[in-house]
Amino acid sequence: MTRSIDLQIMWDRLIAVVEEQAQTLIRTAFSTSVREAGDLSAGLFDAEARMIAQAVTGTPGHVNAMAESVGHFARIIGTATMRPGDVYITNDPWMGTGHLHDVTMVTPVFRRGRLIGYFASTAHVVDIGGRGFGPDGRDVFEEGLRLPVCRFADAGEVSRLLLDIVRTNVRTPDQTVGDMFSLAASNAAGERRLMAMLDEFATDDLAALSDFILERSAAATRAAIADVPPGAFANEMWVDGAEAPVRMAVTLTVAEDEILADFAGTSPASARGVNCPEVYTRAYAAYALKCAIAPEVPNNAGSLAPFRVRAPSGSILAAEPPAPVSVRHVMGHLVPDVVLGALHGALPGRVPAEGASALWNIQLSVRTPDGAPAAEILMFNSGGTGARPGSDGLSATAFPSGVSTMSVEATEHVGPITVWKKELRPGSGGAGRTRGGLGQVIEIAARDGHDLWINAMFDRVDHPARGREGGADGAPGAVMLADGTPLSPKGRQQVPRGARLRLLLPGGGGYGPPEERPAEAIARDRAAGYEE
Repeated sequence: MTRSIDLQIMWDRLIAVVEEQAQTLIRTAFSTSVREAGDLSAGLFDAEARMIAQAVTGTPGHVNAMAESVGHFARIIGTATMRPGDVYITNDPWMGTGHLHDVTMVTPVFRRGRLIGYFASTAHVVDIGGRGFGPDGRDVFEEGLRLPVCRFADAGEVSRLLLDIVRTNVRTPDQTVGDMFSLAASNAAGERRLMAMLDEFATDDLAALSDFILERSAAATRAAIADVPPGAFANEMWVDGAEAPVRMAVTLTVAEDEILADFAGTSPASARGVNCPEVYTRAYAAYALKCAIAPEVPNNAGSLAPFRVRAPSGSILAAEPPAPVSVRHVMGHLVPDVVLGALHGALPGRVPAEGASALWNIQLSVRTPDGAPAAEILMFNSGGTGARPGSDGLSATAFPSGVSTMSVEATEHVGPITVWKKELRPGSGGAGRTRGGLGQVIEIAARDGHDLWINAMFDRVDHPARGREGGADGAPGAVMLADGTPLSPKGRQQVPRGARLRLLLPGGGGYGPPEERPAEAIARDRAAGYEE
């Protein structure tokens, strides 16, 4: 029998294995969303399709949704038909991670001719056809090419038909197909490292290690939940939505060893692509609870199991096919705020104020002076996070997604645009005993006579991040031209030739009464230019 100390060492090694898997994806990816921002996930699953290790690099929306998707692959492909050299693929929003732009790749792992697990990875591709990355679609069929769970490679032979279908249906064929190969390569890198580890420890199976990981992770999480006062704790939050404001409501029911997050009372699905498949809602609701209650427990199927999440079918947080879901992150990234607001009732002084939360992603379509496509550019931008009970919020920082800022230089390299301004937005953080994080001011224009179209997908414009315990709200966001002409925060629009797009990103809410802020902190803010 393998000793516990050996299993613990192997567990630590697995984290290194999947982190190398993720770094391989970053180093080989074609899309800036992957190689610059880290919008991806990577993980190892046992033979029962249970996630036993995830890479540190990546987003909780990707990895926690992918934790469910591998089970769909195993069921649809069928383990009896799997062979070494196989690689499987999907971007189905309800089988993968919530929208068509996320491609999930799964590779079965064999040892001595026996299936012992799976490597899986997910990445956001810049273009998947259709209307492009934006909220304008009226159903999922308008939003791009939808690949069912199928074989990318059959016993090592890549499907040329599949690649031809993808190339024919996207604007950036080399980039999109290149990212697919990068996903497969990252899984292969993980498999090589895993085999070396199994050789070192003279074992041919993951079953004992998997049970060890999942049992201990679940027990540690349940022990942490036991410290939360039992009861029901509710919260609601209004956000911009698309055609109408959206009510997000949740009730947390805390039992002895589990928590149920029920989103009953949430608004129905939208006619636009801001809807979330329930898998994405579950991913971010569980993430919020785990961050606040059991942050030190490694993320895997065991540590996620005590958090149960449900949303009403047909609501904006549990949209059913063929609902449009292209920018599902807009609502999904706001889920932690409403969940943490409810948890505040059980654990006062533990959770932060509301933040900008939803990324201010912008998809730029650049056209040549004669109207031909020149480039598709995706740029990730973040507002401020909510103030924490004991410290200020973080400025221009992505929470809950955790993606990195995309550099101006890398963005400008993709196509003929100039980022004229990218700086902190003074005065945007909500006042309080601790201050909310600041948003940004960003200005972008096409160059050399090119035309610029934008797909706007912004929230927190009409409903800014709320402060907590007497803290002030963060500043709302705004979308306009540099001359002050307002633009819509959602939908495809043209920036007139020669004009600059101007984005004012929202700030995070403050925490505690502003009059209790220490004088030295106020002086420090003024010296740094954080105040208007």
